[in-house]
Amino acid sequence: MGDTRVFSESTEMENPILITSFPGIGLVGTIASGHLILELKLEQIGVIESKLLPPIATLFEGVVQPPVRIYRCPELNFILIHSDVPVHPGIAYDLSSVILEWAESISAKRLVSLAGLTTFEGKKRVYGAATSEEVLNEIKEHVEIFRTGTISGIAGSLMNECVARKFPAFALLGETAGFNPDPRAAAEVILTLNRIYGWDISTEKLIKEAEFIEAQMQKLAEQTQMQEVKEDYHPMYG
Repeated sequence: MGDTRVFSESTEMENPILITSFPGIGLVGTIASGHLILELKLEQIGVIESKLLPPIATLFEGVVQPPVRIYRCPELNFILIHSDVPVHPGIAYDLSSVILEWAESISAKRLVSLAGLTTFEGKKRVYGAATSEEVLNEIKEHVEIFRTGTISGIAGSLMNECVARKFPAFALLGETAGFNPDPRAAAEVILTLNRIYGWDISTEKLIKEAEFIEAQMQKLAEQTQMQEVKEDYHPMYG
């Protein structure tokens, strides 16, 4: 684990909730955490670095940012780990272990993993899974319980690590078709957080973004359909 390290200022918070988000299906978790950063104007307090992460520096308004960053929200008492890059399966358990060690060091009271879940029903439900019956009871009134199936990637390895360490945690999985970025599913995940913790984080910008993407996709579908009609039309001349 010497290859993966957390560099962070003091969180200056008592028993915070630790929210984690890494790119995955429909980018649901990533869009949700990105929205939290901008909407709540979160303060960056640290980064996670690893030789096993892609050698990429992201940019925001011309300022270089490492791809896995840590933010704090003292008002709502949570810490957020947000990643711009997908995590290779080979690093998932190493990274999960480092995150959990850090979570224990800051006396976090819960780990919440935000991710997506592919279905083709288009209902935009939010599914929940937890590391124990006790934690499941805290969220079951606000989610569809994810009764059978698998949680893949870093979200899954984080849950496994939490079970191994008896660290209370739950995952919120936004329902999505999985093929395109899904701001509407991300908005539903944030609204679920609002209900669980009594927060009031606006999702208006995400809904507008979703409507724009949906309009663009509809426009593209219509253009594709028109193109197919043109190609199928062969006029006959006598």
